[in-house]
Amino acid sequence: MTDFSHKPTLTGDLVVLRPVTEADVPALLPMFEDPEGNRLTGNHTHFDEATLVKWYGSRGATDNRLDLAVVERATGQVVGEAVLTEWDAGNESCAFRIAFVPDAVGRGLGTEATRLIVGHGFETLGLYRIWLEVYAFNPRARRVYEKAGFTPEGVLRGALLWEGERVDATVMSVLAPEWDGARQAVG
Repeated sequence: MTDFSHKPTLTGDLVVLRPVTEADVPALLPMFEDPEGNRLTGNHTHFDEATLVKWYGSRGATDNRLDLAVVERATGQVVGEAVLTEWDAGNESCAFRIAFVPDAVGRGLGTEATRLIVGHGFETLGLYRIWLEVYAFNPRARRVYEKAGFTPEGVLRGALLWEGERVDATVMSVLAPEWDGARQAVG
């Protein structure tokens, strides 16, 4: 693996992951305006549309992270994003994050999108470790990550300050040998 400069399209039964562009901002804007989504992801920052257009317009030129739009196959609508970031080439690892617009939650789209991008990280990019953080008040996301093979590693106590309350974050990861075993058990 040299970098994340190649931006693939990954196809599943429910979703297609494809390179995100500035044209996706109108569809993704509700994700950034959703108070519950911001709480679950610990996002304290307000992003205006112009900032998002600039950000998403620059994703194709990056070689240190992979930002993919999640497109629901049934409707053709962009419903979220899946990202491999914080790439550590020397250790063959990176972080993973995923987020959806409010009306796309709870339909299995996140589970499939997670499996697609994690599979790409291991099978195509040659990563050894993919990790994430999930907040204690987001058990639904934790279940999705566990279904995709992520294992809890530890707790970052009081990692998030949300509306005056300290919230723990669980660090979870999946390693390439675990992914291979989980894939063979299913396939």
